[in-house]
Amino acid sequence: MKALLVLEDGTVWKGTSIGVAGRAYGEVVFNTSMTGYQEMLTDPSYAGQILTLTYPLIGNYGTADADSESRRVQVSGFVVRELCEAPSHWRAGETLQDYLARNQVVGIQGIDTRALTRHLRVRGVMMGALSTDETPAQMLARLRALPDYGAIDFVRRVTTPHPYVWEEPLAGGETSEPDSPSAAAGSVAAFPRHHVVAVDCGLKHNILRSLRSLGCRITVVPCTTSAEEILAHRPDGVLLSPGPGDPALLGYVVANIRQLLGRLPVLGICLGNQLVGCALGGKTFKLKFGHRGGNHPVKDLTTGRVYITSQNHGFALDPESLAGSGAEVTHINLNDGTVEGIRHVEKGVFTVQYHPEACPGPRDNFYLFEQFVERMRNATQA
Repeated sequence: MKALLVLEDGTVWKGTSIGVAGRAYGEVVFNTSMTGYQEMLTDPSYAGQILTLTYPLIGNYGTADADSESRRVQVSGFVVRELCEAPSHWRAGETLQDYLARNQVVGIQGIDTRALTRHLRVRGVMMGALSTDETPAQMLARLRALPDYGAIDFVRRVTTPHPYVWEEPLAGGETSEPDSPSAAAGSVAAFPRHHVVAVDCGLKHNILRSLRSLGCRITVVPCTTSAEEILAHRPDGVLLSPGPGDPALLGYVVANIRQLLGRLPVLGICLGNQLVGCALGGKTFKLKFGHRGGNHPVKDLTTGRVYITSQNHGFALDPESLAGSGAEVTHINLNDGTVEGIRHVEKGVFTVQYHPEACPGPRDNFYLFEQFVERMRNATQA
């Protein structure tokens, strides 16, 4: 079945339908990772977006339930150069086509995804529409009548409706104490000593797995949870999750963060980094085409060390807007110099713009979770 991708600037891309027949629309973005397509499809930060993968062959290792980063597929649509029809991997449960169809994803293959990526890099990410039953003119008219990505609060759409305790068992069994050498190496801790409340603005499962592996007990709460309700759980620390959309729409979350700062250790990841910056008086701006991939170099200004990081965001903190706030920029992106992390010593908060939990991407930055646990330990012993 034929399919079309039409961008808001009128550009038309012709290909073949994958997933299911139908229509979809959203902000068209690209990710340069070579693997991890299932993790990307289920990452809540892609809500409201049509995801384009630059690597040409997608689906060659199938899909597996354990690779999902949330309870459902989150993307609005999917664009690839070629979808593999015969995957080969011992963990594969089904083909990517079957997975897309089961999750009612509208997608397209057979277009030059690298040319599309160059187009978005030059002109910036923009709204687009996918369809299997419309003309380009019909698609463009429909697209221009729909709301822009930046006008929608996607965080409210992806957050959990109710608080819950994360109890998913981890591989290897719960056999070691948090302070044992094996626990320090990343195995599962049997006796949680630190209680973390994770504010779900678009939480990825591997963040929870990472904290659990370090001996944390985790309660996940909706994005609308007040500071008083968070503190009523008596946490040792608070994690502010990644998530989709424009942080300028999330004043209700920023107000709650402002009341938490200085009262207990706080770690912000990706959107959490931006929201902490806003709570400290900073401002954000939209990147031309965002940072989405598994090989972005980030420099830790406190040590001088460079890390290769996994990233997925379209907004960044304005460092000049943080002047006078007491916040210190701790990490920068070596590709474009944007802020990749801040800290405020007096308020007990540190953040990173990238993803220490990876999935997909390198696991070089797991040490940040260890630092968070160490801060909670020090705070409880004080």
